[in-house]
Amino acid sequence: MPDHPYLQWPVFRRSVVAAFQRSLTFRTIADFRKLHLVALNGFFEQVLRLAREMGAPRVGRVALDGSKIKANASKHKAMSYGRMREKERQLCEEVQDLLAQAEAADAAEDAEYGPEQRGDELPAELQRRESRLKRIREAKRALEARAKAEATAAGQPAEPAKPDPKAQYNFTDPESRIMMGPDGFVQAYNVQVAVDELQLIVGHAVTQETNDKKQLMPMITTIEQQSGDTPSQLLADAGYCSHVNLTAIAETTIDAYISTRKQKHGERPGPCPRGPLPQTATIVDRMSRKLHTKTGAAVYAARKGIVEPVIGQIKQARGFRQFLLRGFDKVQGEWSLVCTTHNILKLYRLCL
Repeated sequence: MPDHPYLQWPVFRRSVVAAFQRSLTFRTIADFRKLHLVALNGFFEQVLRLAREMGAPRVGRVALDGSKIKANASKHKAMSYGRMREKERQLCEEVQDLLAQAEAADAAEDAEYGPEQRGDELPAELQRRESRLKRIREAKRALEARAKAEATAAGQPAEPAKPDPKAQYNFTDPESRIMMGPDGFVQAYNVQVAVDELQLIVGHAVTQETNDKKQLMPMITTIEQQSGDTPSQLLADAGYCSHVNLTAIAETTIDAYISTRKQKHGERPGPCPRGPLPQTATIVDRMSRKLHTKTGAAVYAARKGIVEPVIGQIKQARGFRQFLLRGFDKVQGEWSLVCTTHNILKLYRLCL
């Protein structure tokens, strides 16, 4: 076997071999992921360090994108806050009716068979409804706590905060969310990837947010933490564009190219308007002008060839379209494994 730089990194090599040998004792890959989430999270950073040792350049131009990955839960197992209130009232009425029927049945049976005998049919029905009522009340409390937390994060008083009647809670994976995907509404998580020009993932994350508006600055921090570098140039689509985001990234040293509107398939930016920007131009207008220049259009055009193939390779070529694990922390570990796998395969092909 040739003397490859990968073989010269004994700590990483021993970790991978040991983890693989342990995985052979498990019946499913889900068991392996579940038991080794902490170790798998560390592998991503180790693979990036390995890439640097093998000669991969430092983080320079980075393209950022998000995608919806289905949770291990059905959207049909979700219920809105408004529906919970209706169902709670309905179940309370049914429980009261069943209790009345049970008391009547007990009295009739006591009169006929004696007080020591009783039937089991009605208590079983009652138990099922009480169990459902308990789960719905727990779900209501979870949505109410979420509404208070969101109010606090927005700088508003928490006490009067109430959930939106359309706020959803999934009974299979409560930490997943209903999101709009290419094929309609799905129960999912929103995954984020930052990819460099070698199509190596240099930053990854999972969020419960249904869109990418709030992910720009957190992902820059994530790239710095996971790769150890700050990108010199960042490309992102219109999903990341907002006045707040453009203002925040303008205060950094990063040269940003962020689309200000969603473009149709195959659409090319029009010619750059002549003359200076008006005094009333916003920061969004300035970014739009930047992307309409020849240089800006050429730079932004590279985005599709950097990040979108990576998402395609993960979802289409490798078939990763749904998480196996449930819960936000476990899903983060699973996504870390997926991103680590992509980087290992990419390094393997680059070496060849």
